[in-house]
Amino acid sequence: MRGMLSSFSDEEKAVYSLISVNDGLKAKEIASLLSMERKQVNHLLFSSPLMHELCFQDRNFRWHALIRQAPVHEGLYEFSGWYGTVREFMNTAEEDWLSALQDGCRRIGRNLNDQRGLIHSFLDCRQVMLSLFRDFSDMMDSSFLDWEIVFELRLNRSRMIRIYSDVLVITPGRVFSLEFKMKKAPDPDEVFQAAKYIPFLELIFGSSCEAVPALVLTAASDYFEFVPIGGTDMILPAASGDMLFNVFNEYMGFLS
Repeated sequence: MRGMLSSFSDEEKAVYSLISVNDGLKAKEIASLLSMERKQVNHLLFSSPLMHELCFQDRNFRWHALIRQAPVHEGLYEFSGWYGTVREFMNTAEEDWLSALQDGCRRIGRNLNDQRGLIHSFLDCRQVMLSLFRDFSDMMDSSFLDWEIVFELRLNRSRMIRIYSDVLVITPGRVFSLEFKMKKAPDPDEVFQAAKYIPFLELIFGSSCEAVPALVLTAASDYFEFVPIGGTDMILPAASGDMLFNVFNEYMGFLS
């Protein structure tokens, strides 16, 4: 999915990436490290939607990223309905997990109107992810228990950029963004929705971390294929919940 960040200039991406891996930089330091004019750096810092959404300046005039590009990803919790390691997720009882998720959703401004079965969809999603990780436990060593997992990412602090994701699974070198739909077959609009925020995730997690979108169809069974993203020459994996393991295997090669 690389190459989808055309809406940001190379300079914007370079400035943000530098900020995200450092613990506070002044504009003059950014300019020096990137061999850019300080005036240009200041213009980007104060005018770019990217900086408004993903960065802040402290009282000492140092710039920080809201989410650090290093595991554990400091700051990610603040924009998540539920955030933790796979081990923590698997060891949390359903009632406690759902309560924490609902509290987190309220904290990040996620609408919890249940008229369309939202709570049921949360529980459906939880069951799919538990089944996935149980599959992992049968196929690989326990290192996956230290992966990070996010439910209900919502990042639209300044309302200049919107980044939403149902589930993120953050592994060494990859972040899987899973869009859950209670459907039996992929819909072109929902395929596009699954891929929509990948450019921002690529930026947030850095060039060393591949962002992988996938559509999860919880009403389907025994289904896995790559489907086209409308209007592009790119594809993404779509899978039923019982075949989600294949999405991860396709990129991580557990069975190779």
